[in-house]
Parts: sequence; structure tokens; C-alpha cells
Amino acid sequence: MQKIGLLTPYLTQDGSYTFFSQEYAETFHSSSGAKQEAEKKFIDSCRIAEKAQQQPLIKLLDICYGLGYNSAAALAKIWEINPNCQVELIALEIDERVPQTAIALNLLESWLPSVSETLTTFVQNKKIITPKLKASLIIGDARKTIQQIYRDQFQADAIFLDPFSPTKCPQLWTVEFLDLVSKYLSPTGYLVTYSCAASVRTALQMAGLLIGATESVGRRSPGTIATWSNNSLPPLSQPEIEHLQTKAAIPYRDPFLSDSDVIIRQRREQEQQASPLEATSHWKKRWEKISKKTDLLPSNP
Repeated sequence: MQKIGLLTPYLTQDGSYTFFSQEYAETFHSSSGAKQEAEKKFIDSCRIAEKAQQQPLIKLLDICYGLGYNSAAALAKIWEINPNCQVELIALEIDERVPQTAIALNLLESWLPSVSETLTTFVQNKKIITPKLKASLIIGDARKTIQQIYRDQFQADAIFLDPFSPTKCPQLWTVEFLDLVSKYLSPTGYLVTYSCAASVRTALQMAGLLIGATESVGRRSPGTIATWSNNSLPPLSQPEIEHLQTKAAIPYRDPFLSDSDVIIRQRREQEQQASPLEATSHWKKRWEKISKKTDLLPSNP
């Protein structure tokens, strides 16, 4: 499949395609399976099927819409369980060329035509209103665009937090941004991300959310699920709990939601250097000794 602009199509192990971003030097999904990651890591973890059985309306907030796989997987699952369920979707994306290119290359054809055709119209028009779906695609820096939906008092049953990794895109993993994101999570909703970085988990806790670990899907490490109340959250392991007491747990900060990635990283590095917390390397060596199995340890810094 031919490269388009800065996006290089990349075939993953489950037969679905993702993109490799030259700008961030990362793929948009796990190499083990892009479709699988959307369905298992995000949709199953957010208990979308359970909500579709119980609710006539489900509200979704998709942060970093990208190729549209998380939204596609959510719609497919919801309408499989409850064909009459109404969905409200707000999707944030900084580069509209990404979803447009995914549509141009027919990458959403992994899902039923009813889903892929609906999202094609959605991406082309940046909004759609049908009897079952009301959706908006907002283009721009998510730190700014997320504030546009505040006046609507939008409360999501599920939030998909799917930026590039914290080290590459720290501006969407900061204390301030995640605190803002948390305000759009309903009292019974779930926020899910693929990241298990201690810095991210700390920022979610600082927003007042309770956190748990999701099942590892295509990556050595688990993801993270967050909610306002402990609705049988999958527990963190003891190594993960202790990881939150190391320098790795010092979060990224962006006081005015406007700093560059360079400044945000430098601010955290300075705070880590001054911190009396245990060095992350010491924590890792200790648990490698205890377990003799490095696959018990989260890999994200």
C-alpha cells in the first residue's frame, strides 16, 4: 500500500492496517493488531457491550480520533448488541488528513458497511446526524478543542484516550489536560487508555479518578482504566503500585495548556531531578530480583 504524505500504511499481525507517523516515529496502533487493539483494549475495557444492553443512549468521547478505529469498534459493538441504541460521539483530532487518508485507503472496511459508510460520511462532513448517531469531529489541538464542548455539559459513558506515547506527545498526558478530560466523564463512565505510564496514572489520580489495569493486548504492558467509583476495577499489581512511588510517577505539567512538548518534558525532568522519590531503575531491579520475570513490569516510563 502506497505511502501518502507523512503517513506510511503499516500492516499489523491481525491483517488490519495502521499508519506509521514520521513526525512522532511511532505507529498509531500496536503491531500485533490495530483492529484487535481497538476492540479489546478500548471497547471491551470500557464495557461497551454491557452499557448497550442497559442504556438507550450512549455518549462517547474519542480523544485523538486518528484512523477512526476506536469509534468504529464502539459503533459496531453497540449496534450488534442493541440495533436501536442511539449514540452521541464527539471526536477530537489535530490532523484531519489522518482520518481522511484512512477513508481514502478503505481502511474502515474491516467493519460492517453500515459502520464504515457512516464514518466515511462523518469524516467527509465533520458531523453527522441520523436517527441513531449524532456526531461531531473537531479539528485542532485537543487542549483547546476539548474546551469547546464544555458549554454542552457533555458527559461521556466512555472516553478513549489515545494520543501518541507520553514521551512523544506529553502535552496530552499532563495533569492539567487530564483534569479537564475527567470533567467530561459521567459518574458511571469509564476512561481507557493503552498507556500504563506511572506519570499518566498519577495524573488521573490527581484528577480524582480511581484507576485499574486493563488486560495486555498486543503489548507487554497492560493499559489503564479510570472511573469515579470502584465498579470492580481490575486491580493494579504490587509492582505497579510501587511504580507509583518512584520518580517515573512524577507527572507532566502544562499550567496554561499551551506549552510545547520540549518545555513540558524539561519541566518534568527538572522535577524528577529534585525529587527524593526512589529511582525507577532501582524499583525495576528490585522487582526483577523478586520475580525473575521482566514481563511483570510495566515498560512505559
